[in-house]
Amino acid sequence: MEVRELAVRDAYEFVPKKFPDRRGLFVAPFQEDALVDVLGHPFRLAQTNHSVSCRGTIRGVHYADTPPGQAKYVYCPKGALLDVVVDLRTGSPTFGRWDAVRLDSTDYHAVYVAEGLGHAFVALEDDTVMAYLCSTAYNPVGEHGLTPLDPALDLPWPHDLTPVLSEKDTSAPTLAEAADGGILPRYDDCVAYYEKLRAGRQDS
Repeated sequence: MEVRELAVRDAYEFVPKKFPDRRGLFVAPFQEDALVDVLGHPFRLAQTNHSVSCRGTIRGVHYADTPPGQAKYVYCPKGALLDVVVDLRTGSPTFGRWDAVRLDSTDYHAVYVAEGLGHAFVALEDDTVMAYLCSTAYNPVGEHGLTPLDPALDLPWPHDLTPVLSEKDTSAPTLAEAADGGILPRYDDCVAYYEKLRAGRQDS
């Protein structure tokens, strides 16, 4: 498993080896040992999510209060999408920066998104499936979002696609509005939580 660090601190791309033969293909998009080598702690799996999206659908930018936040390990078992990670942690050296990775059912690359980071994607084909491994269960009180069309973020949505958004994502605040409202994660809090995880403590 090859690992690449993204331009956003604490986000990584994982590239598994594929084993094609006359029957089809075998690949392991998630391998715990590779993730532990990068994070310094095991990935706690609390929930798996599965979404199906038509071409042009944008989901996100979503994030959670940290601690405990919600780390995600995501890949695309069907179709193709552009996965985007945004650093929303105030005080972070990469605050406001984003990086994007193509995930598809040809190469089965995966992306790890640490607690406190924002996550979004756009489906590049109809019936695109996104699989998420989540470190914590869904907590509606602690879940937040930013509009993925915030011009200040200037996220890399393809110009040849007509965006399809939920009402919730459409009406979400911009990065500046969320910062003014004090609802963004703090980098120092996130780093302290990462250290707790490395020490084997998963309490908030």
